[in-house]
Amino acid sequence: MFSKEESKRLRQEFWISFGKSFPRKWILYDTKIKGLALKFHFEMKKAMVSLDIDHSDLAVRMELWDKLLSVGSLLKNDYLPEVIFNDSLILDNGKEISRAYVALNNVSIHNKITWRETMEFLNDNMLLLEAFFIDYKEIIEP
Repeated sequence: MFSKEESKRLRQEFWISFGKSFPRKWILYDTKIKGLALKFHFEMKKAMVSLDIDHSDLAVRMELWDKLLSVGSLLKNDYLPEVIFNDSLILDNGKEISRAYVALNNVSIHNKITWRETMEFLNDNMLLLEAFFIDYKEIIEP
């Protein structure tokens, strides 16, 4: 087991190393659409690249989700064949969001042996997710 301090240090070390290995300005939270963000996740058992819709207004969140699903087959067929769509996900903090994501299992932020594979997964899949977002942003916008 790792202490909280050791875990925090490893997380910081991973993200600094990722930034140095793949220096790029990512869209991420700067999508210009309120409540829609592209995100990287790396945890104890998996890594993930996601498009999260967490608008505070449920009607707006569902409108964004429906628009995303209207081009979902394009996302799956042309960009991310392994994409998973989850219209209702409860986060640890109790907040409900909608998420489209791809995941890499059996990796851990605490295991440096899996870092290179994870970095490549994050980079490759975020490039594809960003390309999709740029190509179809106008359709997804409310």
